[in-house]
Amino acid sequence: MDDVRNINHSILAAAKNDEYAGFDPFDGLNSKLFNIAPSLKKGLFGLAWIQLHKRSILNLRPVLGVPKARNPKGIGLFVLGLLEDYQRTGDAIFLEEAVRLGDWLLEQKSDQSVWKSACWGYHFDWNARAFFVPKGKPNIITTVYVAQALYALGTQTEKQAYTDAAFDAASFIVESLYINDDGRKFFAYIPGESAFVHNASLWGAAWVALVGNQQGNDHFKELALLVARQSVAEQGSDGSWVYGARHHHQFIDGFHTGYNLEALHIIRKALSTAEFDSAIERGLAFYKDTLIKDDGTAKYYDNNPYPLDMHSVTQVVITLLKVSGSIDDYKLARKVIENSINTLYMPTKKRFMYQKHKLFSNKVDYMRWTQAWVYYSFAYFNRMVAEPNETN
Repeated sequence: MDDVRNINHSILAAAKNDEYAGFDPFDGLNSKLFNIAPSLKKGLFGLAWIQLHKRSILNLRPVLGVPKARNPKGIGLFVLGLLEDYQRTGDAIFLEEAVRLGDWLLEQKSDQSVWKSACWGYHFDWNARAFFVPKGKPNIITTVYVAQALYALGTQTEKQAYTDAAFDAASFIVESLYINDDGRKFFAYIPGESAFVHNASLWGAAWVALVGNQQGNDHFKELALLVARQSVAEQGSDGSWVYGARHHHQFIDGFHTGYNLEALHIIRKALSTAEFDSAIERGLAFYKDTLIKDDGTAKYYDNNPYPLDMHSVTQVVITLLKVSGSIDDYKLARKVIENSINTLYMPTKKRFMYQKHKLFSNKVDYMRWTQAWVYYSFAYFNRMVAEPNETN
């Protein structure tokens, strides 16, 4: 698909031009106004401030002193995409750029004197309903995606520093995030919090399983299985998962469902187990039947397609190609991409908008949430289409 390659080329060029710095849906607390009253970041005011920036169709950040910045997870996604393009084309320029960004990621580890092992967090203070997370405090999702990128880069370049950091991240997950609380055994989203979220816990299990297999660490492998079983036990009879255990987490959405399936697939491959095959099969069937419409629309929620969001689209592409890999699912992934180009791509700006709601669109340009995910997933699709018999 030449249009997919051309779009991705434009997205990468724009990101490079900005040195991969951009805005983020959740970066509102980076406003320089909080230099005057930093205590307002916490509590209802901080939560409302973040939601104002996230939901506004006008980008208020330049006016309110929120600078563009690099996000470690976003950089990790660009590294993964660059390596996909390198493997597809053999063009060393992609590898050179991935190395440059990988070196930056090594410099961005969260405070090692506190956390001991390699880990990463966001570049902004983050106020959620469940917790407040200061800038730089590590979280499991950022850590896992950065670790994946560094591991892939280490594999490609044979540079041990990348691989060592990626493997060390599993130690952080085991030592700082494992929770046995209220009858559940799982990996927490951030250190010191006990909110149970399926995709976070499963991604932690996936990385611990992969590293456990690579290092022959039986404790890691057993812990990964234990944690994965917790989420599998709570899978709905229809194959679905709600987001998490708390009362405001009782929703089912597309990209988190895709995360769960991708993570379980990594676990079964790493540990050579068929234990989760049935859960993956049922989850994948629910995903395709309920969260992807016949016209290729990637739905946000199981009961509502809106807001249309490229995050939903990109995870569909990755889930279908990585977890399934069937010819029919290649075709379905192509259909979803084509639909997203028709509904969410802005040709004059050569990028994707953030979200389209039923009555209005939010066209703010977000680097980590939107463009980085598009670049990685489209690059992955392009390579897999070039190698149609290969599955990852």
